[in-house]
Amino acid sequence: MDNIASNNGAVKEHRSRVDAEAGFEDLRYLSGFGNHFASEALKGALPDSQNSPLKCPYGLYAEQISGTAFTAPRKANQRSWFYRIKPSVTHEPFYPRQPLHEHLVGDFSNEKGCVTTPTQLRWKPVDISKARTDFIDGLFTICGAGSCFVRHGYAIHMYAANASMEDSAFANADGDFLIVPQQGRLWIKTEFGRLQVSPGEIVVLQLGFRYSIDLPDGPSRGYVLEVFSGHFQLPDLGPIGANGLALPHDFLTPVAWYEGGVYSGFKVVQKFGGALFEAKQNFSPFNVVAWRGNYAPFKYDLRKFCPFNAVLFDHGDPSINTVLTVPSERPGIAVVDFVIFPPRWLVSEHTFRPPYFHRNCMSEFMGLIYGLYEGKAEGFLPGGASLHSCMTPHGVDTLTYETVAAGDDLKPFRISGDSLAFMFESSLTPKITHWAFNSPHIDPDYYKCWIKLRSHFDQGTATVENDEN
Repeated sequence: MDNIASNNGAVKEHRSRVDAEAGFEDLRYLSGFGNHFASEALKGALPDSQNSPLKCPYGLYAEQISGTAFTAPRKANQRSWFYRIKPSVTHEPFYPRQPLHEHLVGDFSNEKGCVTTPTQLRWKPVDISKARTDFIDGLFTICGAGSCFVRHGYAIHMYAANASMEDSAFANADGDFLIVPQQGRLWIKTEFGRLQVSPGEIVVLQLGFRYSIDLPDGPSRGYVLEVFSGHFQLPDLGPIGANGLALPHDFLTPVAWYEGGVYSGFKVVQKFGGALFEAKQNFSPFNVVAWRGNYAPFKYDLRKFCPFNAVLFDHGDPSINTVLTVPSERPGIAVVDFVIFPPRWLVSEHTFRPPYFHRNCMSEFMGLIYGLYEGKAEGFLPGGASLHSCMTPHGVDTLTYETVAAGDDLKPFRISGDSLAFMFESSLTPKITHWAFNSPHIDPDYYKCWIKLRSHFDQGTATVENDEN
């Protein structure tokens, strides 16, 4: 098997164990972010010198998938070429999937089905149904803004499932999925190859890709950020320099792998305009023997993030922990950022080290993968979520504030590797779905975590730092 990576990253493969062909736990990957890759499961399956020859090797079909317009600037243009046993067009007509999925939203410009509120919201972890539920049926929308019809905005979903997808594949024509597993591994088959994604990792499955998700650990739960506007990018590093944050070589893309043969009654479920449609075909869509291009799925281990922090005084803004971003047309303002709160040292002197009290022109959706979040001593649980919309006040809870403020001995402190929280932050104000707003898992007492914050104001005293100034 030959695999080549070029441009903007190392020519390198990763092997998780000795035998690369055994299964999902023994996969190889291509390393680099935004690279032009080439991979073939059969030697010689990639044509030489051109993309669409009259006759492809092994009698394969050539098929292109375009993630950007043909005329997008070359530095931003994304596309890949498949060399497959049968082309993806070989299917019966699409029909609305039955029963209808009533908990997905792709158009937030319509007032129906959504509410708005400036109140702080928090959800407890969602129960996983005991009825058979795969990834598609377990997906439900929490909030979002914009519309997939005008290709601008985002949606935030969660999933709670207990069964693998069988004889079916999912494709999203509305946007890119960034999936954050919280409980249970995901074994993902794609047209490009296979990926294993565990809690503590993320995977990005872009617009149009067909994939199937198996749940080897049974009941599984997680978060999904869907973007209608463009694709995820690495953030600029500015004065940080050339290195730091998410390093390009830590992003992993699958190598070619294929399924041949006849699969009677195989179903392709396509998300289109926020609704689900279904078509039948007699072969697996994972029949790509070779591929090349720069439009491909990838995964990333969040534990490899290289954080930066304030080392003398004050608390850095959370933007310093941005892993991926989708920029808007306004410089410095994102449609959405994916930010994490990883293990790191806190060393600032005479500083309130947890996150400060804040009102933000951006809207912040937070989730907790495992452990405890530094800003909430209680109530914010793994698998749960919170939403602080545009200019909604938020900050650490009463217990955290009183505990930290009472301490005088500010020794360096390391946030444990047993804790990992994240944030989806957007410049667009979200609307909340009715089922999320009225969910039995919403925490009606969330506001109480701040209500007992008391006044410490004393006009006759001042801190040492103020006296020095």
